[in-house]
Amino acid sequence: MQIKDAWLHAPAPQQVLHLIAAAGYQAYVVGGCVRNSLMDVPVTDIDIATDARPETVIALAENAGLRAVPTGIEHGTVTLVADGQGFEVTTFRCDVETHGRHATVAFSSDLREDATRRDFTMNALYARADGTVLDPLGGLPDLHARRVRFVGDANARIREDYLRILRFFRFHAQYGDPAQGLDPDALAACAAGVEGLDRLSHERIGAEMRKLLSAHDPAPAVGAMAQCGALARVLPGAQPEGLAVLVHLEQDTAPDWLRRLLVLGGQTDHLRLTRREARDMDKMRAALAEMTRSAEMAYRMGADLARNVVLARAALFETPLPPDWQDCIARGATARFPLRAQHLPHLQGPQLGAQLRALEDRWIASNFSLSKTELLA
Repeated sequence: MQIKDAWLHAPAPQQVLHLIAAAGYQAYVVGGCVRNSLMDVPVTDIDIATDARPETVIALAENAGLRAVPTGIEHGTVTLVADGQGFEVTTFRCDVETHGRHATVAFSSDLREDATRRDFTMNALYARADGTVLDPLGGLPDLHARRVRFVGDANARIREDYLRILRFFRFHAQYGDPAQGLDPDALAACAAGVEGLDRLSHERIGAEMRKLLSAHDPAPAVGAMAQCGALARVLPGAQPEGLAVLVHLEQDTAPDWLRRLLVLGGQTDHLRLTRREARDMDKMRAALAEMTRSAEMAYRMGADLARNVVLARAALFETPLPPDWQDCIARGATARFPLRAQHLPHLQGPQLGAQLRALEDRWIASNFSLSKTELLA
């Protein structure tokens, strides 16, 4: 099997691969780029594995006039920049000691040893510069079947890094076959290791949940997370039942992870939301609870958040979307209140603010139809 895609045969990755191979070392593209290419999914990052030590990689790059950045040199990773593109080059490794969040590693010269420390079989795939695929652990059948399966013993892989529990569900949502369900051995290992999720940083949990909820249809994976106890660990109080309904309602709308989080509910403390995300979530939850009309929501907080609330409301209450909901949102988002402070010269201070708010509420209640003259009359 060979990869013939343009990303591999472009000048920059070929330069890096040949630079290392010409010095007598092994050099392969590895992991996500190989997996995605074989699954006809866009490739974004190109990682390279080699038996050359980090200091050797740096020396080879500098001799060739390439920039070398020691981004993770203690773990064997050096980023080489060729033609403006960065490539993470990592020395083959084996785990010496694992701590549930990170591992102490030793460098290796054995490709198979490097493969056995990876998380899933579909990620333990390598390719030469000519595109020839190497499958040291038999991951290709899993990839073709869209089966997300841990490398070796699932319990051992999870104990090495408990984030792999969340990665398992995320990978199933992104690459798995929903018809055949989740791998039972992996699911049992996730259930057995859920307490380890408490040891992870909120940043790592939030990053995985963003990716999971951005998948085309994360509902089956999130449902399985709830059954095994993982969802309650990272999103206490979440209820997954409305998510499948929401995904169905989103047929003509791009996925939005925050909208899906709104439908799940629960406490978001473990996700480390940005200030803007937390503010948007507060606005949407308030509008959802107050049953604010679509047009008014769009006027007060913008079309995107209003759209999220309308879809979430229909999913949670299992009601049809209003036939004119999109028109209402468009009307509210483009509406402009016709009055300003200078139109009420007889008022000042708090009285002016209170009167403007009252007139604005009246204008909104009129479906934005009252003119300036009618409001002032």
